[in-house]
Amino acid sequence: MNFESILNQLEEGTVRSANFIDGKWQANTEIKSQILEAFKAGKLVEENGFVDKHTLMPQKFTVDRGIRIVPGGTSVRRGSYIAKGVIIMPPSYINVGAYIDEGTMVDSHVLVGSCAQIGKRVHLSTAVQIGGVLEPIGASPVVIEDDCFIGASAVIVEGIVVKSRAVIAPGVILSKGIPVYDIVNKRMLEKGEPIPSGAVVVPGNRPVRADNEYATNLGLTLQCAIIVKYRDDKSDTSLVLEDFLRS
Repeated sequence: MNFESILNQLEEGTVRSANFIDGKWQANTEIKSQILEAFKAGKLVEENGFVDKHTLMPQKFTVDRGIRIVPGGTSVRRGSYIAKGVIIMPPSYINVGAYIDEGTMVDSHVLVGSCAQIGKRVHLSTAVQIGGVLEPIGASPVVIEDDCFIGASAVIVEGIVVKSRAVIAPGVILSKGIPVYDIVNKRMLEKGEPIPSGAVVVPGNRPVRADNEYATNLGLTLQCAIIVKYRDDKSDTSLVLEDFLRS
């Protein structure tokens, strides 16, 4: 199977660059290797004032696809899947290998990186950055599962998985190097552990190690994220998505 076939299947949603297997998300290395082949085979061409590999030029959309892309500078690269009912506000960028499922809102200035997986009815608010990963080939991408709400200017990178119905508040940064404290259950999430389903995560800070006298004297702190609660009826009401926007 060559990269042309794989790119077509990615756009159709019949294959994915990551899959949920044995209870966890795993990179599909065969698919990712073909994406890299597309880069290798590509030659630079000029089109509409920009220059890119001819194998990975932006997709074109018609009304029949059932996707609404508002004018203003959005680009969806070849080899990414955009399901029916998705809305993309300008300017936004969706990279190769990404998967965006039905009813999701991609707001202005959003980046969905290569191979990132976005579920159904997700809201990616203004200026959200979802990190991508093509190499190393076995690295798993960021995954945002169904019915999550990602607040403005949140940054989620380095293969973080956000489980269904979680709420990430504006300005939260999630990466492998930033600890997440669950003050409801009085524990710190293990490295690589997904953000739990229904968790409400806000930005936080913590003191630098107590044995660092210099930092202690200056009152320096380090960034962290805090699970302050889990979704309840009040949370659901405040986050309800309007169906008429997606029709």
